[in-house]
Amino acid sequence: MLAELPQNHLCTVTLLGNLVNKPDIRYQANPVVAFAEFTLATHSRWFDKANNKFKEWTSYHTVKLIGDIVERALIHADKGDIILVQGYLINSKKNNREIIHATYAQTFPKGYAQSINQIHYSGNIISDINVLTTEHNKELTEVIVESEQQIFSAITHKYHTVTIQRPIHVWGKQALYLAEHGKINDQIVVDGKLSYLNNKNKNQFIDAQQAVLIAKD
Repeated sequence: MLAELPQNHLCTVTLLGNLVNKPDIRYQANPVVAFAEFTLATHSRWFDKANNKFKEWTSYHTVKLIGDIVERALIHADKGDIILVQGYLINSKKNNREIIHATYAQTFPKGYAQSINQIHYSGNIISDINVLTTEHNKELTEVIVESEQQIFSAITHKYHTVTIQRPIHVWGKQALYLAEHGKINDQIVVDGKLSYLNNKNKNQFIDAQQAVLIAKD
């Protein structure tokens, strides 16, 4: 009889933006592995109907990169360069920060490019579902979702389990549906963008553009 396999949820982040600073490449011994951490800025623009004008918002993402890809992607990278990364969310042991661990990175020369900020995320609801009304009288549902993934380590060359918890913000009719039908331990699949709370730790949350509830019988 086969042993029960561990859960493997989805957590894929894709970002295209500008380097805020030149990446600091360092090396770890035994074994020798390159690693780097840098800040990537993405920009979003939307029309504010309340003020009848366009608004812009910049998000700053902390990204960690480990392994051979560090030198291939970042050795000539500099402040202002455009960079494309793909990876997953982690909780960094350093100051308990919520960051992105990139498994792919490609840099482009300085210039202008429309930003990409996209996340696909699935997991189990582990909190009560809270319905809020914004100052512009829009319905918002907030729920915490736990995601568990099997991740391959570039250092140990083994798979290990990574478990994270992130708040999900769901809007409009989807928010009301989730509040009415969702319950703890139900699974949810989310397509949205990665955002940050305006607090000291700049905690991550997912701003859902689409949320699909997979309720248990």
